[in-house]
Formats: sequence, structure tokens, C-alpha cells
Amino acid sequence: MQRQNNSRYCFLCGTENPIGLNLSFYDLEDGRVASRFTPGEEHQGYPGVLHGGIACALLDETIGRTLSRLDLWAMTVELNTRFLKPVPLHAPLTVVGEMVRLRSRMMEGKGEILLEDGTIAVTATARYIRLNQAQTEAFKSELGHWRLADQDPDEDAATRAAIQRMV
Repeated sequence: MQRQNNSRYCFLCGTENPIGLNLSFYDLEDGRVASRFTPGEEHQGYPGVLHGGIACALLDETIGRTLSRLDLWAMTVELNTRFLKPVPLHAPLTVVGEMVRLRSRMMEGKGEILLEDGTIAVTATARYIRLNQAQTEAFKSELGHWRLADQDPDEDAATRAAIQRMV
């Protein structure tokens, strides 16, 4: 399992985004990508429940990041989400994404948010369109910061162990 790079200001992985989630994403051996997140009060919709828009963002980013190991850059064109159970606050979540179809310009993926007991709380399917070379180069140059985030080795090891336990 290998940790992916982080950007500077992405809402989900940005290392310098003061209101971002500061997540790390991990490439799994089977081609999927996973992340861990524990939502707090500031992430709620209804009291005690994760806001649905944040659940969508978690799934969109995790599914889309399956393209990173292939160095493919794409943007979401469609995201369909199904909420099966409320996602509680203050409990660790595992988000898993995978690509199910790669075409020359269009990619299709799916993902799920797992509660700590392994229950699937939210699922999504998504479609992404590949960026052309000029768009890709523009985004790469604007990132200016695409590297592994500094992380406590114990925290990283605990995250890896939790992901392996869940998937």
C-alpha cells in the first residue's frame, strides 16, 4: 500500500488549506484507492450526521484518484450517490474507490463509504472525462506542490492498518 501525493489547497487533500480535510489517499494492491476520515461537528448536516455534500466529495475524490497511478488527469462529469445509512460524526470512516471502465476519453468508477463495523453507508458511481494535454499541463503547473504530505509515522501506520482491516 502506497500513499499518494497531496496538493496545496485541495479541499480534501490540501496540506495548506485551513478549512480542508487534510486527507491522505492510499493506492491498494488491487488498483483501488482508500482513505480514512473521522467527521467532526463542523462536517455535519443534520445534528450528529455527516453532511451529504461532504460524503459526495469524499467519494468523488477517492474514485477519481484511482487514475493517479496511471498519471491520467480527468474531471468529474457525473456523480450518482446513494445514501444507505446515516453517516455518524466522531466515528472513523473508510472510503474506497475503484475504476471499472477506462476508455480513451471517458472513465467510469465506483466507490463506497464504510462505517467502522464494515457496513456500507454510502455508494457512488461516477464518470470522468480525460483532460487534454494542454489542460493537464496547466493544472500540473498551477499545483506547484504535488508531493507526499508530512505525516507522523505512527499515524500513517495506524491508517494503513485500519484500511487493510476494512478492505
